[in-house]
Amino acid sequence: MWKRMLLMLVIVAAVVGGLGAFKTRQIKAGMAAGASFQPPPESVTTTVARAEEWPSTVSSIGSVTAVQGVTVSADLPGLVQNISFESGRMVRAGDVLVKLDTRQEEAQLAAAQSASALSRLNFDRMKGLRDSGVVSQSDYDRAVAGLQQDDAKVGEIRATIARKTIRAPFSGLLGLRQVNLGQYLAPGAPIVPLQSLNPVYVNFSLPQQQMSHLRPGTPVRLTANGLQSTGRITAVDSVVDEATRNVQAQATFANTDGRLRPGMFVETKIDLGASQPVLVLPASAISYAPYGDSVYVVGNVKGPDGKSFLGVRQQFVKLGGAKGDQVAVLSGLKPGEEVVTAGVFKLRNGAAVQVNNKIQPANSPAPRPEDS
Repeated sequence: MWKRMLLMLVIVAAVVGGLGAFKTRQIKAGMAAGASFQPPPESVTTTVARAEEWPSTVSSIGSVTAVQGVTVSADLPGLVQNISFESGRMVRAGDVLVKLDTRQEEAQLAAAQSASALSRLNFDRMKGLRDSGVVSQSDYDRAVAGLQQDDAKVGEIRATIARKTIRAPFSGLLGLRQVNLGQYLAPGAPIVPLQSLNPVYVNFSLPQQQMSHLRPGTPVRLTANGLQSTGRITAVDSVVDEATRNVQAQATFANTDGRLRPGMFVETKIDLGASQPVLVLPASAISYAPYGDSVYVVGNVKGPDGKSFLGVRQQFVKLGGAKGDQVAVLSGLKPGEEVVTAGVFKLRNGAAVQVNNKIQPANSPAPRPEDS
């Protein structure tokens, strides 16, 4: 009995030991194969970093504002009797836009004019009687005061009628009409926006470290939706924003064709005069990350087995300005180095690559997209 149990235990131990040894050999073989596995090369496009002289500029984002811009509104309440403008039209200062109903005021004016005429007759009579010594000076003074009060009442009613004729306060471009005939307007009710579009202001901000470049008269270049224009700084804010530590500046631009509209997003650049040497790469070559921007440089890389292959190394760089599809690299790269321009998102340091430059990404300093 004991002998048979002992034999069974020996057999089980032998089987388990054999299976363990077999699996150990399998695992070691798999680990060896994994260590020697080389992933297939990634297909990428490349370009050679070339040196150029770029003008030193300071760029910022700004917005267009009108030199004069208001929403024309009603000064007094009343019913809209006549609308003398069309939406989107140019008007001159003083042009009539809207007339409110003034029939009640006109009736009051007629009554006030009659009272004024009577007061004048009474004044003329009192003047003659005073010169003759018939009436006292106090009666004459009351006649003078009565005439002045009635004349003032006439002037007040005429001013009310004039205020119910709403005119353009300055020349400019009208927006969309916001009133209709017969509509009752409360005081301050909007009628139509009016913007003066030539010239226009562009407000932009720069960090406080660059305040030395913000001087009145400094030329500023503007780019917006394919439009380019040149203006000059006309004012700089007297305070620095405590939240952003930026200072705001205002530049004035000619806008004879009216293409710049208030509220538009624009890019501004200030030329600093001097130029600086940079290495130019297409923007698609840059791998942007919070911890630093980098590029992948193509070259010979040694694998774990000591053999060389065509691969990439990640190189952190310091970037400068941009021009169209191109980005300036200030440091971290050498002229003549081959850099990956497409496919950087799938690369890692030391990855094998296969260069295929049949189709290259955009790399123009002044691109003109077909759908722009």
